Amino acid sequence: MSEKTRLVLVSGLSGSGKSVALHALEDMGYYCIDNMPAALLKALVEEVASFEEQAGSRIAVGIDARNRRRDLDTLPTTIRELRSNGIQTDVLFLQASDDILLKRYSETRRRHPLAEKGTTLRGAIHRERELLAPMINLSDLVIDTSRCSVYELADTIRDRVDRRAPRDLSVLIQSFGYKHGIPADADFMFDLRGLPNPYWEPPLRRLTGRDSEVAAFLDEQPSFLRMYEDILQFLRHWVPEYASTGRSYLTVALGCTGGQHRSVYMTEKLAAALREVHEPVLTRHNELGLRVSESA
Repeated sequence: MSEKTRLVLVSGLSGSGKSVALHALEDMGYYCIDNMPAALLKALVEEVASFEEQAGSRIAVGIDARNRRRDLDTLPTTIRELRSNGIQTDVLFLQASDDILLKRYSETRRRHPLAEKGTTLRGAIHRERELLAPMINLSDLVIDTSRCSVYELADTIRDRVDRRAPRDLSVLIQSFGYKHGIPADADFMFDLRGLPNPYWEPPLRRLTGRDSEVAAFLDEQPSFLRMYEDILQFLRHWVPEYASTGRSYLTVALGCTGGQHRSVYMTEKLAAALREVHEPVLTRHNELGLRVSESA
């Protein structure tokens, strides 16, 4: 089997964007199959790798809750075997809040795959969460698409999944605003609301943490610099630890009240410093509508 074979397993809740993710991967040149029985995964990889061996093969497979439970339970063993055979394998799980899923189904008027007679849509969503619990525990990367457009999701798939080299730990540092909700896909989360807020400085109110005036204001605050040093020291210690375990993804969330000033500048400042000792480090600003970026 070719050592260049790349496999991405896409799972998650119905309505969370699995089709969007698969279409994005297909546009990137992956051989995509949706709703495939998990028991056939190894045979599929071997077959596709055999007829694309010269160029290397890129495969993406959608696996959902309609699989038999015993097939889902055997996936960890199957994935370990694939990786031991040189297959770069990433497991991606997409999710969204119940309210967002209900809204999406209401707008599209589609039937939930687990909605049986007498079962409410909310009940079907809860049942699907239970059935897919093994998949989320198995996942390398969990993406919450509650506030993510189809374009932002496609960008994330390309930048974090497709471009990740074998054995790399992809680190994402993201800013967010607590008043807009806490991101559900963070591994580490830091609260910056106790730091001086540029919002209360009239000349800075309409600016963001990407503006030099806000950066200068925050760099003059001793408490901001102390927190920056504390978080940076934490990341410099733990990022190599996570990388040494073979982990593929790490997401760090930094929150302030509105997600405009403190968390944005802290994200940029930490990413720039962490890139001196680790690559890749990406950034995302949830409240600014900015896509995943490698630039400081």
